[in-house]
Amino acid sequence: MVKSIELQGYRPQETEPFMNERQREYFRRKLAQWKLDILRESQETLSALQSENPNHPDLADRASSEADRAIELRARDRQRKLIAKIDAAISRIEDGTYGYCEETGEPISLRRLEARPIATLSIEAQERHERNERVYRDD
Repeated sequence: MVKSIELQGYRPQETEPFMNERQREYFRRKLAQWKLDILRESQETLSALQSENPNHPDLADRASSEADRAIELRARDRQRKLIAKIDAAISRIEDGTYGYCEETGEPISLRRLEARPIATLSIEAQERHERNERVYRDD
């Protein structure tokens, strides 16, 4: 029997044991809702793109429409990648690794997970990663 966890008005607290059952369920639901919102928005965009008349007699209108379509398609691609990250985060919740830094193994702060529930690195590890990127990028 699956136990129902009450989360109405719940916010994870630093005083609780890290990634206890309630926190895991809270983040699982948060991620699932985020994914649903993205999918709903994508469907609305797809419907709008399909209903749009691509045959604009004016060249400027056609160019503008094609530019808008390209922007929308790039946004959809970013959202597709985001959904993959959300799915990966949900998998980490299921296997017990969610909320722990992939680099150090230390817990990621709850504030960071609230702001970026797909985070895989602690703030310190992320900052180190970004500093290394700046040092080694090809400018």
